[in-house]
Amino acid sequence: MPTTNRKKQKQGRDTAVQGTNDSSVVSKVSAAAQGYFHDVFLQHFVCKVARRAPLINRGYYVRWRAVDHCVRRFLHVTENCPKRQILSLGAGFDSLYFRLRADEALDRAVVFEVDFPDVSRRKAALINSNITLREMLDAHLPSLTGPVYVSSGQYHLLGVDVREESQVEEALGAAGLDWVAPTLILSEVVLTYMETQWSDAVISWVAKLLPQSLFVIYEQIHPHDPFGQIMQDHFLKLNSTLHALRQYPDSAAQRHRFLDKGWEQCVCLDMNVFYLRLVPEEERCRVESLEPFDEHEEWHQKCSHYFILTACRGSLMAQALLTHAPVSPVPSICPSWSPIALSVRPIPVCMEGLGMATSLVGPGQVLLTGGSSRGGRGAVTRILFRGQEGWRSVSVEPSLDLGVRLYHTVTCFPGGGIVVYGGRSSPLNPIGGLFRVTLDPSGPPGPLDSEDRDSVKLCVERMVCTGDPPPARWRHTASVVSHKGECFLFVFGGKNESEVVLGGGYFLCQHQQRWTEIPVEGAAPEARHSHSACSYQGGVVVFGGLNRGGVPLGDTVLLRPNERGFCWERIEVRPSPVPRYSHSAHVIGEKLVVVGGVWLHSDGVPGGVIINLTTHSSVEFSLDTTSVPWPLMLHSFCSEHTDPEEPELLLIGGGGNCFSFGTHFNRQPVTVDLRPVLG
Repeated sequence: MPTTNRKKQKQGRDTAVQGTNDSSVVSKVSAAAQGYFHDVFLQHFVCKVARRAPLINRGYYVRWRAVDHCVRRFLHVTENCPKRQILSLGAGFDSLYFRLRADEALDRAVVFEVDFPDVSRRKAALINSNITLREMLDAHLPSLTGPVYVSSGQYHLLGVDVREESQVEEALGAAGLDWVAPTLILSEVVLTYMETQWSDAVISWVAKLLPQSLFVIYEQIHPHDPFGQIMQDHFLKLNSTLHALRQYPDSAAQRHRFLDKGWEQCVCLDMNVFYLRLVPEEERCRVESLEPFDEHEEWHQKCSHYFILTACRGSLMAQALLTHAPVSPVPSICPSWSPIALSVRPIPVCMEGLGMATSLVGPGQVLLTGGSSRGGRGAVTRILFRGQEGWRSVSVEPSLDLGVRLYHTVTCFPGGGIVVYGGRSSPLNPIGGLFRVTLDPSGPPGPLDSEDRDSVKLCVERMVCTGDPPPARWRHTASVVSHKGECFLFVFGGKNESEVVLGGGYFLCQHQQRWTEIPVEGAAPEARHSHSACSYQGGVVVFGGLNRGGVPLGDTVLLRPNERGFCWERIEVRPSPVPRYSHSAHVIGEKLVVVGGVWLHSDGVPGGVIINLTTHSSVEFSLDTTSVPWPLMLHSFCSEHTDPEEPELLLIGGGGNCFSFGTHFNRQPVTVDLRPVLG
């Protein structure tokens, strides 16, 4: 490639990288405006305040919190030093200096910021034209040109390409950086945009030039799972490739990177670990109450794909390293992995959606209701049929509109009849009441799986129930249990607009349409939502879910029938399964087959686990998705064991909002072949 073309490509990439600063500061301003953190200076670096989605606000909060934690720790450790410095690489429109100056936290400290000349020039112009920002600097500043665009007693803004080591060193020296004073080097999603040889060089020369220093970096990891693939594609489309991911794909690789480049100690935490271990519970509760929120899966996935790292040189700086909390709410799990990978294959039916509910209405016949799709909420009610020519989708004509609902339950009773319960239309609007659904016998003639049949009539009637109903909820389970020869709907767990999680269990007698009390003995399991509950031997087996503290559970609990009613019994499964939530589960014989879900660590993304309910043993297995031509996200999906004679699961829907990278939907249903583990 000619040199001129290469130069143009490089300039284009640099311009695209600079554009990430503009979108980032808008998101930071949004989070500050909603009260996630206090920063009155950020707003001066944007044209207007734009409100981002709650998921993005939370994501930028945890980034801000992590960096602020490290900065404050550095300032605390160096509080008795005669001089200390903060060097921000690729600072963009960050307001760190102004915030620390307003907090009177910069005693004997100087802040140096380095970024592309165009970015620094724009920032200097904004500072000089804004009286609030200008008053935070020394009066009567001389008129400056690059590479120093702002020079004040405690603040220096330089316009230099960070990749140009000699130019950066010369500019910093001229601006007054003390090479032996304790220095915090800050890099927020900067080095990864450089080709790895350049970012490695930056890490090395900083270690060489600053013998008393703490390097703090916030970046992405885990490029190979579905979320990571979508994340990479997003930045690739922006012409801002994440280069470091190729050579340093996880926190362990990042840690070794710094140790190999001259740093003496290094601690690297993904953001799930940081948030749950180093953000106090009271603060987490405050943040989680700021906005209606129901994107738990996407929140945990985002946090598992970003890390905060501290690396030090010098004994004093070792005291400023990130530390682990003495008691961790995140369990350490080492699963027993089977060498068998279960084959996953797509089926040629266009079907997508999040938060749907399904029920098996006959062999190879699956009813789908609710959820949201690419066109918005209110996915069309349909039935999937498996005929001689394979699977096909048929629209449903309900006699009564089931309304817009997500994360509800659809439960089939023995002898016919389906109960639709709960769900939400938004995180502020749970849906109460129940509906009984049956296939309308007066519908079009012919078998349901007839190839020329294009619709099915559904008889929907509202159930008027007596007794004390449970609070409205979503992300719950509703299973069939048996008591004194009669079938009941057992509702357990979930959440609603006012409760993070809901506990207790509720029984509905379908025949009498009455909520009733049945004696339940034993210690009730921890309150949770997004768990699974499967009918088993007249009772229920509950697995996993998300608890009140936002940590996935990996327990297995049985609700067993007895002479008086039921009894809770916790079973100790060995080895312990990987905790998860937003998964699906089915009892097949004496085995609980669990598929998908979300766990806190990307390298532990659940494939599935089989729990033997007789021996209380478990085996984790991976999923072979090489036949699926798009990233398969197994959360917010549904599954059915469509044929008792076939060891195969049908998975429908799933996906989610991938932070600010776009919304992903699984494009088609897929099947999971269970023969290698159930045959």
